[in-house]
Amino acid sequence: MIVILKPNIAQQKQAQLIDWLKSMGLGVHISVGEFQTVLGLIGDTTKVDIDLISSLDIVEAVKRVTETFKCCNRKFHPEDTVVSVGSVKIGGGNFCMIAGPCSVESEEQIVGIAKDVKAAGANLLRGGAFKPRTSPYDFQGLREVGLELLKTARAETGLPIVTEIMSVADLELFEDIDVLQVGARNMQNFDLLKELGHTGKPILLKRGLANTLKELLMSAEYIMASGNENVILCERGIRTFGDYLRNTLDLSAVPMLHELSHLPVIVDPSHATGISRIVPPMALAAAACGCDGLIIEVHNDPPHALCDGAQSLRPEEYAALAKKVSAIREIAVC
Repeated sequence: MIVILKPNIAQQKQAQLIDWLKSMGLGVHISVGEFQTVLGLIGDTTKVDIDLISSLDIVEAVKRVTETFKCCNRKFHPEDTVVSVGSVKIGGGNFCMIAGPCSVESEEQIVGIAKDVKAAGANLLRGGAFKPRTSPYDFQGLREVGLELLKTARAETGLPIVTEIMSVADLELFEDIDVLQVGARNMQNFDLLKELGHTGKPILLKRGLANTLKELLMSAEYIMASGNENVILCERGIRTFGDYLRNTLDLSAVPMLHELSHLPVIVDPSHATGISRIVPPMALAAAACGCDGLIIEVHNDPPHALCDGAQSLRPEEYAALAKKVSAIREIAVC
């Protein structure tokens, strides 16, 4: 349920209403927009007297929200959420470029790539230290050493770090990481999501391999219901009957998620396609359909990458793509 307040009401009256609603055992999510304030009521609202609340002189309207996701619902929060990572802003018209290798392999590799992608205009550095792999025999990442190398690259370039966390047990290792990524395989690891809700850190939440948009939003709800509103949604492709690409990039998810939710939505064309030459056209298409950013894999030597070299762009290819994305963005936002 949402309660829309009239403009320019006294703060004391608003506070009294909120206290009264909380006394009924309800959580109250407050969204202050440019033109109106919306109170999102979370909990058992079946016993709430809508007519009584509607009759209050400070209330403009009361509406029931039928969707099961509340905190990330645009009805609860009409204005776009802007997630800040240091000086970098994502969402609300702010576009973010995230780039780096699938896996951190060495100091020379990650620092060199970080410098290259920053020169090309990247805002954040991605790199995997803990790697979930389908085969137990594949490279699993440098783990703690990889995290330290990412911090070295951050110190060298100033780029904030985006890297994947796989387990609640590893949370302490990620205290100095800027953005925690929840990979597709962990999208419904609810224990992890709840713990990430207590961190306050920006969370990049990827859509699962075969999950619906509603399921993605419900996973975001787990994080937000635990107190963390700094969530970035990521469309990274889903399993379909397509047989030539790694996944099918569902770009229709971008405008649909923007309609349903106030959270920023970025796109990962690298994992979606699995083929480096297909990444640029899909990245441009993603920028054209209104995403809030791109996360793209870049490697200095893709044929010898320890993980996902086939989908990684070379630094010079990324630089060329970044220029085209900027051009598309100029047209798309007009």
